[in-house]
Amino acid sequence: MKLPIGIQDFESLRKDGYLYIDKTEQVYRLALEGRYYFLSRPRRFGKSLLISTLKALFLGKRELFKGLAIDSKDDWEWAVHPVMHLDLNTEKYDSKEKLDNLLNDFLVKEEAKYGRQESETSLGLRFQGIIQRACEKTGQRVVILVDEYDKPMLQAIGNRQLQDDYRGTLKGFYGALKSMDGCIKFAMLTGVTKFGKVSVFSDLNNLEDISMLRRYYDVCGISEEELFSYFDQQIDVLAEANDLTRAECIEKLRKMYDGYHFHQNAKGVYNPFSLLNTFKSLEFGSYWFETGTPTYLVELLKRHHYSLEEMATSEVTADVLNSIDAESHDPIPVIYQSGYLTIKGYKERFGKYILGFPNQEVEKGFVQYLAPFYLSKRESRSAFDVEKFTDDVETGQPDRFCKRLQTLLASAPYDAEMSREGNYQNVVWVVFKMMGFYTEAEYKTSDGRIDLLIETPDYRYVIEFKLDGTAEEALQQIKDRQYTLPYELDDKKTFMIGINFSDATRTIEKWVVE
Repeated sequence: MKLPIGIQDFESLRKDGYLYIDKTEQVYRLALEGRYYFLSRPRRFGKSLLISTLKALFLGKRELFKGLAIDSKDDWEWAVHPVMHLDLNTEKYDSKEKLDNLLNDFLVKEEAKYGRQESETSLGLRFQGIIQRACEKTGQRVVILVDEYDKPMLQAIGNRQLQDDYRGTLKGFYGALKSMDGCIKFAMLTGVTKFGKVSVFSDLNNLEDISMLRRYYDVCGISEEELFSYFDQQIDVLAEANDLTRAECIEKLRKMYDGYHFHQNAKGVYNPFSLLNTFKSLEFGSYWFETGTPTYLVELLKRHHYSLEEMATSEVTADVLNSIDAESHDPIPVIYQSGYLTIKGYKERFGKYILGFPNQEVEKGFVQYLAPFYLSKRESRSAFDVEKFTDDVETGQPDRFCKRLQTLLASAPYDAEMSREGNYQNVVWVVFKMMGFYTEAEYKTSDGRIDLLIETPDYRYVIEFKLDGTAEEALQQIKDRQYTLPYELDDKKTFMIGINFSDATRTIEKWVVE
């Protein structure tokens, strides 16, 4: 079986005999039942292949669809439409000119086919004119497909002027979709995030957002049903290569790559890029996370001093999930839409979504990527250091691992502000998460919240932090609020640890243990 890793062109995939997971039933419904769509999905989730499939469909290339679900649909006419495909994924948008040049290049190529009027001086007017002339010359309405519409906006996070420039350019450009409605057969725009809901597409009130519709939850990605249908033999080969039973292999695939939920009641979806790479290499790895550097996520978290544990256990409304603004003080929407968080539950009474990491690949990769931004660059973190720290925690040596934390924090993280208790707490959270320990921050009890709770098979650490206070005050708070009361009948040994951070030294000033 030829696995289509990195292949995003439907035509070449089909002609060259690569595996295609048949999504044409969903494609058929989209094409038949609506006209203007928007779809948000994380990167490497198959958005470009979906756009390419739609392109082949509306170009009438029926031979490419032989044997697929849509081939049996008697009511599909296979008409040939003029298709305009704009891919915004190909440029690095560090100046307004980069976006203008890309859009101009797109328009010049289309104008070579359909002509241009002298009065069409702006990008929007030129696009509008092209759509009209394409429809008139071919006798068929136009299909418009835009891939990664939001890349310029994402790359300009933190730069308000550039955001405003991109927003103005794109809003005027996409305005042609509404003004030329009578000439358009179908339009779909895809991206990672939903900047356009408030700004770029504010005038396109006919744009249907299918990102969180249950019926399209698996239009991108791989469902578990598809996993067993298309990769049955590969699962057995993978299990044998890793000395696992078939059941153990399936469970590991679920834990590593499943768990993306795009509707509160929909089944989970597997990350297709990681799944395909795992079957090809016969090794479980962090393939999806290693293909991109989510610098914009770190910028958001650092700028707003966001609690990492709070981020990983958020409860938000649909309005929050669907809203992104360049100057927003809430990084959760963009982190969710980028695929680093997903829907883990739903409180119907209050209309709140419970978020969390989709799977082990994302959780591990996210924490490891964040580490350099929260930890000192001067401190050596060799395998020996990690091993010793882990051993201290696992063998019940709190004084020793607190000393190691003090050393680790001795020099401040570069370009990070540490004048808040939560920033120090983030650093400690990252360290323990990196080692794979069960870690919860702001753990709720009947009388308050434990700053940090760490558990191993044999030990439990209840930790309270202070900034420019005293370690003794932190320890006394644990006692006064009886944070350890729920564990008194537990066989695990529980340590109470009070830690005081010093803003002057930017590290642990003192700790006390009982």
